[in-house]
Amino acid sequence: MRRTAWRGKNFRRRRTIKNGEERGHRRRQRLTCVRMVRLVLFDIDGTLVHTGHAGTKAFAQTFAHIFGLKHGAEKMKFAGRTDISLVREFFKIHGVPESRDNFQQFFENYVFWLEHILGHSIGRECEGVRNFIADLLALPQPPVLGLLTGNICLGAEIKLRHFGLWDYFVTGGFADDHEERNHIAVAALARGRRVLDPHLQPQEIVVIGDTPFDVKCGKFIGAKTLAVATGGSKFEELKPCGADWTVQDLTQISARDICPRTVPANPGINLG
Repeated sequence: MRRTAWRGKNFRRRRTIKNGEERGHRRRQRLTCVRMVRLVLFDIDGTLVHTGHAGTKAFAQTFAHIFGLKHGAEKMKFAGRTDISLVREFFKIHGVPESRDNFQQFFENYVFWLEHILGHSIGRECEGVRNFIADLLALPQPPVLGLLTGNICLGAEIKLRHFGLWDYFVTGGFADDHEERNHIAVAALARGRRVLDPHLQPQEIVVIGDTPFDVKCGKFIGAKTLAVATGGSKFEELKPCGADWTVQDLTQISARDICPRTVPANPGINLG
């Protein structure tokens, strides 16, 4: 009986050790699978800045002065849309040919009006933006910052230079790349790989935006997503979109929350 009891006790001891080893192995596996965030992509309007509707006003002025169309832009929904799709919609409404020349003529004049109107507009940075950017760049291994926006590139530059934010951003995707936002995200990923590393993985990217369109395009490329209710959509509208994080504004989340310090347990493992 004593031998049987000893064997039972020893068996339980071996099983406890084995279970502990399995838990430790699973924990090590989880650690080695955590990918460091290497690229953070921001939307612009309603995420980084409020321009006082300068973009909408510049659209209206361009349509009026170049195409003689004085009504309609005020009824269009701009939040989360791309510049190309908005112009195409307006052309269709008014029967303007959707030709390459007409698009070129529109945007050549739009950027002039945008810069002019911004100089006379009351705008502001979205809550917490500059501190959040500073915290990201202060991390021991800071991510590269980029843009993922429906603005054309020159329009994005004009808006962000006005607020002194343009120079923070190294790469990005723009309406020049594609008319559809999901494919702008694909372009941003490809450009990020050229800037950072050909093996940059979608899981190493965070997309930040203020509309369901931003969350959707981030998910389209497999990136993590952060939804902020500072622009086109309310918190209650963003929550069902299933972003990795949803907050009222960027004061409610830290750089460490989206870029945790956890790194692979075995530095010799190639996660690319």
